[in-house]
Amino acid sequence: MAFTEGERLRIARALAQAGVSEAEVVAPSSVREDLALVRALKRRGIPVRASGLVYANRPKCAQELDECVACGLDRLDLLMPLSAHREPRDPRQKIDRLLAALAHGASGRLEVGVGFPHAMQVDADFLLDIGRRAARAGAKRVTVYDTNGSADPFTARSLLGRLTREVGVSVFFHAHNDLGLATANSWAAVLGGAAGLDVTVNGLGDRAGNASLEQVATLLHLRGFETGVRLPELPRVSRLVARLSGVDVPALAPVVGAHVFTHKSPSHLAIPTEFEAFDPGLVGARRRLEPARPRAGARRRA
Repeated sequence: MAFTEGERLRIARALAQAGVSEAEVVAPSSVREDLALVRALKRRGIPVRASGLVYANRPKCAQELDECVACGLDRLDLLMPLSAHREPRDPRQKIDRLLAALAHGASGRLEVGVGFPHAMQVDADFLLDIGRRAARAGAKRVTVYDTNGSADPFTARSLLGRLTREVGVSVFFHAHNDLGLATANSWAAVLGGAAGLDVTVNGLGDRAGNASLEQVATLLHLRGFETGVRLPELPRVSRLVARLSGVDVPALAPVVGAHVFTHKSPSHLAIPTEFEAFDPGLVGARRRLEPARPRAGARRRA
């Protein structure tokens, strides 16, 4: 789905009102076009940090970095895909080109980090090596991408733990939901020491989507982590994005789905805490009892 600039501004404002502090608004495939949105965010005073992505291997990388600085982008990650099937294929070239881009980007006024697509699908020692080198070259944070959504929580916790101990800067995690594990993997990354997570409203994203803002923010709150997200605002943001994207929220979607607090048995309402993971009031919702359906063959009185 493609949003208009006006729709993206509406979503950014709704996210800011919900307490989301940063929004990734510049995609690596459309840097120049997306910088127009950054300027619009600044003009309207929408209080959210604007961040973006640039491929370190692109010939126009230095030019795009300069444009991001001139535009007032708050933060940027230089992407270097770690898969041997993506250019540059040689590991040494991946490191050299990333460090060259960092040397250019870190010298400006922009806060620059690095992001590693396919990080969960390559040798961990290579990830640790390039992560350490990037940190020494000025990267302020490292983002690990589970690009094809094949990771599991045990691997995510172990790898993120090693990375946070060894690279010396903040580590973030970017989950995909191809196996339905995006929320679990994001939680495991936090247990491993991740300082932040990439999430999307309603889990929208390529293929099966990304980690859901609603699920991750609620889970972290319930586990005692302060995110700054105002949970009662989440259903409103979810509905807005569903309407603008044309992608409906499944009725069974955790946190914001229509059936999340719908009970079939009246006995549940006597002790709802035994049947609900959290009180619906936490996200501005209410529990309800589903009306009983007439049994097959039963007669209704006129």
